[in-house]
Amino acid sequence: MGKKTCWSIIVITIAVNVMMLQWTVEAYLGRDNEFVLLYSGIGIAMAFIAFLTFLQWRKVEYAADSQQQTKERKAEPTSFPIEK
Repeated sequence: MGKKTCWSIIVITIAVNVMMLQWTVEAYLGRDNEFVLLYSGIGIAMAFIAFLTFLQWRKVEYAADSQQQTKERKAEPTSFPIEK
């Protein structure tokens, strides 16, 4: 999974999470208790998916940075003045 895919999933899951929060409040205030549990469960699942996707993104992001730094170190000249 690439960086853009991770960010897309994170944004979508947070948007769904906000929508579920709104629907949960409306169901609670409207006394539709059977929907409160359903919407809360979906919201918690979306938060969990967003968190796991964030962990995956962090892994991909820092692995790419680490590889880039390694390539830069290998490309640098390592000539030090040698004293005799």
